Amino acid sequence: MSSQFTLQTTLPLPNSSVKIPALGFGVYQSHGPTCKTSCLTALEAGYRHIDSAQYYANEQLVGDAVKESNVDRKDVFITTKILSPGKDEEETYQSLVESVNKIDNGGYVDLFLIHSPSSGPQGRKTMWTALERLHKEGKAKAIGVSNFGKGQIEELKSFAQVWPPHVNQIELHPWNQQRVAVEFCQANNIVVEAYCPLVRNQKADDSTLKSLAEKYKKSTGQVLIRYCLQKGWVPLPKSDTPSRIKENADIYDFEISKEDMTKLDDLDQGADGAIVQAVDN
Repeated sequence: MSSQFTLQTTLPLPNSSVKIPALGFGVYQSHGPTCKTSCLTALEAGYRHIDSAQYYANEQLVGDAVKESNVDRKDVFITTKILSPGKDEEETYQSLVESVNKIDNGGYVDLFLIHSPSSGPQGRKTMWTALERLHKEGKAKAIGVSNFGKGQIEELKSFAQVWPPHVNQIELHPWNQQRVAVEFCQANNIVVEAYCPLVRNQKADDSTLKSLAEKYKKSTGQVLIRYCLQKGWVPLPKSDTPSRIKENADIYDFEISKEDMTKLDDLDQGADGAIVQAVDN
């Protein structure tokens, strides 16, 4: 049964021919030569999905790593995000194009997200409209949102040409399962991406997690990533340690039983379990 997933597994994005690799590699707080080396290590280990953002200030490094790797650009799924709009739609659009050029000069990104709903209804509208233009021109193969709750995704409907958004990227792990947002996304075929799937190692001593890691002879991190995959989420583990980068992709030779998935589900603390932010539904 665990053969269901491989490192090559992809998920289809709604109303689109685009497929997203089911495991991604995060580069938050990864900078300079380290970021590039980590991306190269990840690509070598078989990852085909890298998640960046304007806010991370490493889009260029990600792009350089892909160029230097022996993997074709078309075989790597690259995501980036815009945090806040410019003074108008045109300035916002130019900021998107700048990101695309840093990553793939004159080319495209596979997925461009609104990083946060924090700029309010007008800011969200400006960013989404600019993203739709980028998408229409083929400079973003897919567009989506991050940290959006149910209401904020529904709000897009009133003006969006592209709805549902292809993806919603939110914090997800056993202690913060965001069930309302996840169920809404799944009901609308929106792919759910999980950031902080490893809870930044803050739960490595949790007794339930440790006992499962021992049972499956895997690290606590591997159990957490596997949990996300089995929930149908796209986990984006981040590491700058080469051995850990490889280990985080070595999750296809075991399967967490239904009973043990329930044990992990039972750890949910709702919004209180969030280490970055729970969405506002």
